[in-house]
Amino acid sequence: MEIKTAQQSKTIMTEIVLPNDTNTLNNLRGGKILHWMDIASAIAAGKHAEAIVVTVSVDQVSFDNPIKLGDVVTIEAVVTRVFKTSIETHINVWAENLPTRTKYKCNEAYYTFVALDSNSKPKKVDELTPETAEEKEKYDGAMRRRQMRLVLAGKLKPSEASELKNLFA
Repeated sequence: MEIKTAQQSKTIMTEIVLPNDTNTLNNLRGGKILHWMDIASAIAAGKHAEAIVVTVSVDQVSFDNPIKLGDVVTIEAVVTRVFKTSIETHINVWAENLPTRTKYKCNEAYYTFVALDSNSKPKKVDELTPETAEEKEKYDGAMRRRQMRLVLAGKLKPSEASELKNLFA
């Protein structure tokens, strides 16, 4: 297995908010931005895994600022950590009003995917080596986020979530 860096899978996707993408307030619909975020993060996870990936969870989604009709949306997705067959990605979303050149952060989230082999079975994924301080911070926090997802899904007993317990010790 090969060890890869986050930058090797980094994906940047750009979209423009058109009338069909908005609600009655002329803001981008939440479901549409989640859809775009899923695509960008699936590309990043798929590049890392060199395989087809499927979404298994979406968590810690924040909607900080509305995105307006006509704004250009930039979605940046990067792999934060790999667990045997699953891949966690972090997504940042920025919007820009072109006439005013105003750029602002709108959303961020963590998505988790499972890589699949040619028989649609989970596939072992190459490890990730974080390089920058930010990558190392997200890498270290990924185990806590993973344990929280598993506890909430009923797949891990809270008493077995050692990384979460360490937060309160």
